[in-house]
Amino acid sequence: MENTAVLSSFDKYTTFSFGGKTLTFRTCDGLEKYTRIILWHDGYIEVMAKYRQEDEEIEEYIDLTPVLEGLYMDKASFLAPIKEVRIEYV
Repeated sequence: MENTAVLSSFDKYTTFSFGGKTLTFRTCDGLEKYTRIILWHDGYIEVMAKYRQEDEEIEEYIDLTPVLEGLYMDKASFLAPIKEVRIEYV
């Protein structure tokens, strides 16, 4: 599990955790939860999400590059060791 990152959400925020670091960024007000990872590729995540106002899950796209750049983090060194992403809620 040392090469696995964790995606989650709370209130209006999404979190992405790996290597002792947690990125937190704003998301849509209506997001209830992420339900399934479809694709992980070098900072790009395709994920299924459940929204309060929708009956069906919706495919969403998360690009971590702008988040990492906004935090002045080195994209290559942070993302390179990540081989998979899992969803976790407490």
